[in-house]
Amino acid sequence: MATLPRENYAGATLFVLTLTLISIGLIAISSASISLSEAKFGDEWHHATRHLMYLGIGLTLGVVAYFIPVSIWHQTSPWFLMLALALLVVVLVPGVGRIVNGSQRWIPLGPLTFQPSEFAKFAVVLWLSGYMVRHGNELRTVLRGLLKPIAVLVIFAGLLLMEPDFGATVILLGTAFGMLFMAGARLINVLGLVSAALAILVGMILMAPYRMKRLMAYQDPWSDPFGSGFQLIQSLIAYGRGEWFGVGLGNSIQKLFYLPEAHTDFVFSIWAEETGLVGAVAVVVLFAAFVGRIVYIGYRFLEEKREFESYVCFGFALIFAGQAFVNMGVSSGLLPTKGLTLPFISYGGNSLFVSCMMVGVLLKLERSRPHRPQHAQARRKSA
Repeated sequence: MATLPRENYAGATLFVLTLTLISIGLIAISSASISLSEAKFGDEWHHATRHLMYLGIGLTLGVVAYFIPVSIWHQTSPWFLMLALALLVVVLVPGVGRIVNGSQRWIPLGPLTFQPSEFAKFAVVLWLSGYMVRHGNELRTVLRGLLKPIAVLVIFAGLLLMEPDFGATVILLGTAFGMLFMAGARLINVLGLVSAALAILVGMILMAPYRMKRLMAYQDPWSDPFGSGFQLIQSLIAYGRGEWFGVGLGNSIQKLFYLPEAHTDFVFSIWAEETGLVGAVAVVVLFAAFVGRIVYIGYRFLEEKREFESYVCFGFALIFAGQAFVNMGVSSGLLPTKGLTLPFISYGGNSLFVSCMMVGVLLKLERSRPHRPQHAQARRKSA
């Protein structure tokens, strides 16, 4: 009996994995935010309701992204980059950007707020993918080919650090360097750039007292259990209480005002407490499968010599993998505390909007591939 080749299921698998992560996120946020919503707004489902609204907007943006032709994404990538740059400048204008906890990262838009740093990741991946296609040979042979993307990255990193948004800077630079390496840039050049970036980031940490406190708390949170180490200690307690199978959905103790940001940056800790090691590992496996599927799609494009599409896939995969790794690493004490959301699962509209758009673009890229590639047809005929 004739069957479709495996690669034709790549888009469907990615779509199912996305819906699964979104569903887990809705459940996790609904549970983790109940106490805060009740205390702050008098409605225990306030955050869950708003997350549903964000989800509706995000899915709409994903659908719109899906119906935009691949050629349009390629041709307009420089315009997306300039728009992202303009937004990063606008958010720093006094009286325009909203300041929360000492950071000026949001632009108020009526009942919503817009975070340019999330859109900047999306725009940089698109632009860098187009640049690597246009200047691939130069990029792979001489250092001069790296100068333009490095200049762009320096400008973006500088603006992000002015907000300041240290986490977004790390993800943006890590993604860009990874893409440049995969495009064939000389290893010695990439390593030199990574070393320079690390030196600058270390300098930023040493010059900022609050970043040093976070680093010291990460190394030994019990040295200041009621100060800089409080959040990590409460997160680790949540992990410990979860044991193998968790305390049950809705039964978390740490979300009762013990763990700050329980529904945003540390929602994975509450999930681990309520579903245990089994539930936490399940989410890790889902993210691994999700990122692996994106990489698989990118690899198929690379085989077909469609470089732009493959670079976009690899870039988006690095963003998802980087944010998931950092978020889970922070909540488990593997990494210093850093405000990065867990894609599709943490509360927050901007991350969800951009994540849905990226999935929409990926599904469109996969849809643009031939339904039955010639090599697959040849295999079937030979069988």
